[in-house]
Amino acid sequence: MKAIRIFRRNIANAVKSIFRNISLSIASIICTTITLIIVSLAILATYNINSFTKDIESTLVINTYIDNKATEEDIETIKSRILEIRNIKSDELVYKDKEQIRKETMEKSDKNSAIYSIMDTLTEENNFLRPEFIITVKDASELEETAKSLESIDKIVEVQYSENVVEKMVPTFDVVQKVTIVIIIGLICVTVFLICNTIKLTIFARKSEIEIMRLVGTSNFVIKLPFVIEGLFLGIIGSIIPVVATIWGYIIAYDKLEGHLFTNFIEMVKPLPFTLYVSLILVAIGAIVGMIGSYTTVRRHLKI
Repeated sequence: MKAIRIFRRNIANAVKSIFRNISLSIASIICTTITLIIVSLAILATYNINSFTKDIESTLVINTYIDNKATEEDIETIKSRILEIRNIKSDELVYKDKEQIRKETMEKSDKNSAIYSIMDTLTEENNFLRPEFIITVKDASELEETAKSLESIDKIVEVQYSENVVEKMVPTFDVVQKVTIVIIIGLICVTVFLICNTIKLTIFARKSEIEIMRLVGTSNFVIKLPFVIEGLFLGIIGSIIPVVATIWGYIIAYDKLEGHLFTNFIEMVKPLPFTLYVSLILVAIGAIVGMIGSYTTVRRHLKI
């Protein structure tokens, strides 16, 4: 019960301190708000880029064409060899024989086209099409290496994949993603610095009070606790505007852009529950940064 009373008293002292030093408290809240808005934008951009990169990678497949004279036994051998390659998604391996390819080509072609006429004349005996395995990889960055491994398998006559996408788009988005993550980490560090300096002003204004508390034998923990709670409150209050801006801003942007970014090729992540997760992250960052800033700053004064 005593611990609960002490905790309640410290909460009350923290709230009083916020209002007692209202100008400094507002400065802390504004610093936190501005930084968290930028952090929110960075998180939203990073997640959308990451989602888009994964969508691209999921569509990257390797078309592996087999000698049309290969027997069923050869096909089984080839399949076994393919599954031995570690970068292959075994559960997404698709095989299409010559007849299946012929039918699918006819379904996709206009009935008056030359392709449809040619496919319609093919029989089991004169079907010149090559059976194929459609392969999905686990890691797009190893696509070229995987393709070379497939080319070394006997009876595989050709391997095709989207080289331009792999060589240009995926690495570019990887770089953008890594840069954005670095920016987020940097902004969090800046937030800690700003909170520390703003809380430092608050503590400096109460420096005499802290020294009196030390002289009468008050423990360091009891002295620190109100400031840590104050930093917690300032951080949470400072995250309110970024949370509201994140949820409503992203929903409005999603509706205005009709779920696409710049082009129909790039789909945005759906607002819910995505923005709620981002909001929780912002509140957590604000609270933790506020407490860390308060704790580290008041600890320096306790060494005096």
